[in-house]
Amino acid sequence: MPIFVGLALATLISEDLACIAAGAMVAAGTISFFEGTMACLTGIVAGDMLLFYAGRAAGRRFAKGRSFEWIEKYGGLAVVLSRFTPGMRLPTYLAAGAMAQSAARFAMWFFVAAAIWTPLLVGASARFGAQALPRGVPVWMLLGGLAAWRLRKFDWRKYRHWEFWPVWAVYAPVVPWIALLAIRYRSLRLPLLANPSIFAGGLCGESKSEILNALAPSGAVPAFRVIEAGEIIEAGKFPFVVKPDVGERGRGVRIVHKEDEIPVVEERTIVQEYVEGIELGIYYVRMPGEARGRIESITHKQFPTVTGDGVHSVAELIARDRRASLIASVYSGSERVAALGETVPLVEIGSHCRGSVFVDARERLTPYLEAEIDRIAQTMPEFHLGRFDVRIAGGAVKVLELNGLTAEPAHIYDPRVSLLDAYKALWRHWSIAFRIGAFYRWRERPLPAWRRLASLH
Repeated sequence: MPIFVGLALATLISEDLACIAAGAMVAAGTISFFEGTMACLTGIVAGDMLLFYAGRAAGRRFAKGRSFEWIEKYGGLAVVLSRFTPGMRLPTYLAAGAMAQSAARFAMWFFVAAAIWTPLLVGASARFGAQALPRGVPVWMLLGGLAAWRLRKFDWRKYRHWEFWPVWAVYAPVVPWIALLAIRYRSLRLPLLANPSIFAGGLCGESKSEILNALAPSGAVPAFRVIEAGEIIEAGKFPFVVKPDVGERGRGVRIVHKEDEIPVVEERTIVQEYVEGIELGIYYVRMPGEARGRIESITHKQFPTVTGDGVHSVAELIARDRRASLIASVYSGSERVAALGETVPLVEIGSHCRGSVFVDARERLTPYLEAEIDRIAQTMPEFHLGRFDVRIAGGAVKVLELNGLTAEPAHIYDPRVSLLDAYKALWRHWSIAFRIGAFYRWRERPLPAWRRLASLH
């Protein structure tokens, strides 16, 4: 069993090297061909499903390009073809998650692809590795060597603080908590009733323009218009903001400063007036029946910069910066040499995954701000839980967008916030969502159908 588990886990580090190690152990007589193949097959299929759900969580940012075309043309067969095509497996599996109607259907194709690939690689390694491995080599030595080779260039600095962890790693301890709540309340879909004003409570796939239209009577929404796919964005007053009507985690959001930066519209898009001022993420809760809601978290979204020295390029300045260097691939560093003392902004979008720095700003909570956010929120009578992304200038609050169920209190990404405190905030968020959902279920509010949920991106 330890060998089986070790090989299965090793596939998450490198599938090919784990299969080669399994073949070498088969050749040495440490394990049977069946045991080695099944261990690797189990780990590979599990890893494939993790990629699938990572794609689903990230949304349609992966559903484009060649991988999109493969799935559109061949369906599940694209999964099998991609496993034998160098460089195509990762984008295809992520795109499958972003686009798929049925997880079970793609799980079957993942299994078929792995069932063809795994025994071939394990068998070839067993056949040609018989002379390469002395009989009886300990399994820990093989797997340890595998991990050391795979992690030889791994930059551990990036993961010392959890704000840089991938989404699946951050939410790993949250999933069991959600499962326990689902058992307690006897429904996994209950949180989808947390915001009846938004379909599925704002889980994913909601229309930003519909939400902004609902909030518009508050007078706090900057002017915006919706452009359909294929239409042309007419230049207006620069700068202005362009973003997908359906999108998550800052995907596709950009600030257009001049005419040659106007993008081609490939999906339903919002063109919004640009608002000056500091940007805050304000997490708001109002339980059903309460006359007033409350702000439970405020996050100041800061835009990092580098300062020119007249010698190094912007890309080099990023590489020399202690924090920016950890996520250099997120920033678009150029080879232009920044002048001495020149401040070069690295990002102008308030999204953590786009490189913004999130700082706990609870000191900005004032009675006026809480009352104003509550006034705006109650423009949507059945909105109870979510995060307002706002800009504030001269005391005026302008709502850039409002996110529902999956909008966690963003202050948790402040490097000063401990991992335990972050999880406490996430656990509390989902506990509140279940409580609100239970309130509406008691009033016989129907739950969204599973079939409809499966079509969400």
